[in-house]
Amino acid sequence: MTGPRIAVAGAGLIGRRHIEVTAACPTAELAAIVEPGPAGPDLATRYGVPLHGSLAELLVRDRPDGVVLATPNRMHVDGGLACVSEGVPVLVEKPIGDTVEGALRLVEAAETAQVPVLTGHHRNHSPVMAKAREIVHSGALGTIVAVTGTALFHKPEDYFDVGGGWRRQPGGGPVLLNLIHDVDALMSLVGGIVRVQATASSATRGFPVEDTAAMVFTFAGGALGTFLLCDAAASARSWEQTSLENLDYPGYPDEDCYHLAGTAGSLSVPSMRLKVFDGRRSWHEPFTTSAPQVERSDPLANQIAHFADVIKGETVPLCDGRAGLAALRGLDDGIEAARTGHVVHVAGRVR
Repeated sequence: MTGPRIAVAGAGLIGRRHIEVTAACPTAELAAIVEPGPAGPDLATRYGVPLHGSLAELLVRDRPDGVVLATPNRMHVDGGLACVSEGVPVLVEKPIGDTVEGALRLVEAAETAQVPVLTGHHRNHSPVMAKAREIVHSGALGTIVAVTGTALFHKPEDYFDVGGGWRRQPGGGPVLLNLIHDVDALMSLVGGIVRVQATASSATRGFPVEDTAAMVFTFAGGALGTFLLCDAAASARSWEQTSLENLDYPGYPDEDCYHLAGTAGSLSVPSMRLKVFDGRRSWHEPFTTSAPQVERSDPLANQIAHFADVIKGETVPLCDGRAGLAALRGLDDGIEAARTGHVVHVAGRVR
């Protein structure tokens, strides 16, 4: 055995990636696959592991050391609670729950039982984000005053056909599936969200769920941020297309998806273009420009290696259940702001 035995539940797009990186991880072992659908037998044969039709069956017949939950959003809380009740550490794909109330139940149950629950915000394990956090926390930018972000891309039509079309329905849109990653990433850079304004539209695709959203955030440190999201846009300004970390997407290193502006300098991510004043701060003065080099690696693979270390008790979760809950609350408030047109205050909910 090379390390902890980790089972993957769910064999959709992200589940297959988890299966792939777990099987390749030098410090973990792919123990089993849980998939009741037609894809299960072929995947289990390809990777030479047992196949189970349900998480309950796995936990009774072949208790692993850890579970990756890559099931549909509505199954995250119940699946996480099942693992916690058996004392099995679990990595729950984002969002940690389909409701804040359910996610809170899972987080509190895990804390009471002292069973590790990790949230699958894999960008926390990106070397690019690690370097960005290092630069921000070093004070090189001064006090962060403004943040802009974009997630603009075009999902193909067959993306919406899987699983009976659940991605066309409320809860299956780009806010919970995509923007939640960006919110978590920005919070890791500039702190928790305390106020949200938002608007959303489904006019382009015409689905019951949104295809476009615009949000304004106030962060705990006082910075203001804007974010524009659309999954029907012919644009490359998204993390997947700019970070060069996932080769399933064409890369555009000349584009950025985040920009952080401080009182002493600014940083564009993921190109890592850094501009700082060396002397007097004035728009008449030139910047010193640099681009710190970062060696890219697959955050999903890094996340599984980290999960193995957590299971072994060698480290604590980098993105635990509380962090996943904070990101979900921020988006939940954003959805409420878009629905009502009101400013939503997130008092007491800072990450």
